[in-house]
Amino acid sequence: MENFGMFILSLLPILWLVFALLVLKMQAHYASIGAFVIALLIALTVFGMNVNDAFLATLEGIAMAVWPIVLVIIAAVFTYNLTVYSKSMNIIKSLLTSVSGDIRILVLLIGWCFGGFLEGMAGFGTAIAIPASMLVGLGLNPVTAIIACLLANGTPTPFGSIGIPTVTLANLVGLDAQNLAFAYSLQSAAFMFLCPYLMVMVSGKSFKSLKGVMGITTISSLSFVLPVILVSKYVGAELSVVVASVSSLAFTFGYAYLTKSKHNTETEYKVEVPENNQKITLKSGLKAVSSFLLIFVFLLLTSKLFPAIHEPLSSIKTTVKFYDNYTFTWINTPGMLILIAAIIGGIIQGCKLNDFLTVMKQTLIQMSKTIVTMLSVLCCAKVMGYSGMISAIALFFVSTLGSYYPLVAPLIGCIGTFVTGSGTSSSVLFGNVQLQAAAAIECDPVWLVAANSLGVAAGKMISPQSIAIGCAACNISGKDGEILGKIVRYAFIFLIFMALVIYFGEPVYTRLFA
Repeated sequence: MENFGMFILSLLPILWLVFALLVLKMQAHYASIGAFVIALLIALTVFGMNVNDAFLATLEGIAMAVWPIVLVIIAAVFTYNLTVYSKSMNIIKSLLTSVSGDIRILVLLIGWCFGGFLEGMAGFGTAIAIPASMLVGLGLNPVTAIIACLLANGTPTPFGSIGIPTVTLANLVGLDAQNLAFAYSLQSAAFMFLCPYLMVMVSGKSFKSLKGVMGITTISSLSFVLPVILVSKYVGAELSVVVASVSSLAFTFGYAYLTKSKHNTETEYKVEVPENNQKITLKSGLKAVSSFLLIFVFLLLTSKLFPAIHEPLSSIKTTVKFYDNYTFTWINTPGMLILIAAIIGGIIQGCKLNDFLTVMKQTLIQMSKTIVTMLSVLCCAKVMGYSGMISAIALFFVSTLGSYYPLVAPLIGCIGTFVTGSGTSSSVLFGNVQLQAAAAIECDPVWLVAANSLGVAAGKMISPQSIAIGCAACNISGKDGEILGKIVRYAFIFLIFMALVIYFGEPVYTRLFA
């Protein structure tokens, strides 16, 4: 009974967030401050956390929120805003719609393919901020654009940032990273395959939206899922989503180009492009996309694929002791690289110093509430983690469910990501819990630990942090509750089927691959 009481008290910050956003329709920054205060009070009064440790945990949360998460989101939104300010976005719209004028196909190209690449290379919300803002620029409703990108961002997250969540999880629990990556790819394959269909339905507002685009949607799905499985099996987590997103982009773009005359006749889904009397040349096109092209180049060259560049830049760092050690990587972090790319791209597009200052000021104002949300959510997560509240949630499930524990293994990973907004943080919080549970119920450890990553995919969709990033990027304040109310139904259904995949799939995986 005592365990149940601690379990309920530990859940209160999470329950408050859901209640505040869905029922009270409270803005996310107010709701997240409330969650942090509740977590702090419970940690101090029930879990015995002393004031000094709570203070250090809070400082660590602020540090993690500012660098790299807030930095990368400000950089991503600044890049988009600068492209709009320089009028280059009009040219980009013309270029995109020359391939297809159908918003459903553009959602696949930008939200699924390009978003997958951003997640695979950078992570930290870039895969929501940049694609969602671009889709809004093409005329898609902001709420719809954010939901589509949240759906796209879930399943690639465990392979995001060159596989950091999965590699971190493997190192933490002492399992082979390649085996873990392959297990996750098998668990997530059906959900990954389904996401592009859901995105098309969301963008077209009904199941009927799939009519006329079933072929390209299937190609977009298969050309993503199959490389993920193959690369994770034979290479590992680091390149799975990067290769998959480039493959999907190539196949989806090629099919769209070959069939563009057919899709451009679908007036119901046709994108309205502003008139551009200036002829688009190769030079003007490259100039318009220079910021995004440089982001691609910088993220690629500074990744682990190029150790001669990656290692020296990664060594420029400072480690600070808060509750635990926290390392600030000053140059080789996505936020800095995107910001540098935006500035160079802006110069190429003809922006002056005053233009940069004006756009940055507008971006900071636009992002102000989201910054508060990020700070509050990460402070809440650190206090919950270090005080033992997160462990109390997980251990309650382990001790009460016994052999049925695999049914809730994805839910635990989902809770970790909902609270922290991070697949890596969820892995750190719950990786060993999943491993210990596997030993206790004699379940395959690789399969059950990978189930944590499967839950991450659902949690990432509904994380207040992810939703706040989307709202800030699309400049719609106060819509967090509405978006959560719409996206949570997908996450809920995913979790039900994820539970079944883990429970019934374990003996099949053990027989074939263990």
